[in-house]
Amino acid sequence: MIRPMQATDAPDVLALLHWMDDAPEREVFAPDARDALELRGECEDRVCLVAEGVDGEVRAYCALAPFRDGLALEGPLGTGDLHTLLARAVERADGLPIYAFSARDNLAARAALEAAEFTPMHATDFYEARVADLARAARIPGGYRVEGTLAPEAYRALYRASEDGWAGRLEWTDAEIQAHFAQGDVRLVALLRGGQPVGFAELELNAEAARADLTYLAVHPAERGQGHGRTLLALAAAEAAASPELRTLRARAHDHARAARALYAHAGLAHCRSVVTYLRDDTEGEA
Repeated sequence: MIRPMQATDAPDVLALLHWMDDAPEREVFAPDARDALELRGECEDRVCLVAEGVDGEVRAYCALAPFRDGLALEGPLGTGDLHTLLARAVERADGLPIYAFSARDNLAARAALEAAEFTPMHATDFYEARVADLARAARIPGGYRVEGTLAPEAYRALYRASEDGWAGRLEWTDAEIQAHFAQGDVRLVALLRGGQPVGFAELELNAEAARADLTYLAVHPAERGQGHGRTLLALAAAEAAASPELRTLRARAHDHARAARALYAHAGLAHCRSVVTYLRDDTEGEA
């Protein structure tokens, strides 16, 4: 039976989350919460559905949350009736685009998504290396300097020039940009020449996972081919190394980002996981 999630379902859903955590091939986009109180808080403003087995136990879970121009799907997670669960979620989406994210090796979830007419858009590969190893190459080239901040307009201009698809950042106000980088777990490493930024690296520090995530690395198109990507990667690792609890650095690249993939391979980062992004968009083709 497919039904809305109830507060009493939290222990069963948490068990599914821990089941997912035990094997990389079960990974889907899912709640961050790992205790019942946090989970109930996360689910308050979402459409949350569960598949209940004949014994009354929750066998599968999925939810819809606001994301970009539509909704993000959490799940499908579990061993229950994923196909019917997804069909019910699509019915609750009111025709809005739905994005979903699944490990490349999660064949059960991917089969259910594709049967529900979700289309794979691209794959994102993740790479990892020890912070200490990467930081050894940290050097500031002659004639350049490093800053930990950029003026909002300079940040936007370099972001725009880098031609990245993460266009949501370009809509941030000055106050939103400043608030983002004021967070204690966010770092910016900007490389400048003659007062002009040529590139930057963004980091998010995850002390619980002992990891720094390189969330973005940008080099202005006119400055590419000069090794600035390698410089920024090493300087970002050196920034992470200032926090001794951070042992690894993780970076990501979409399947079409050949230069980024080559950079990470050359720097010694090893591939650790792949995630496929899906989209179901019933608005395509509408006038």
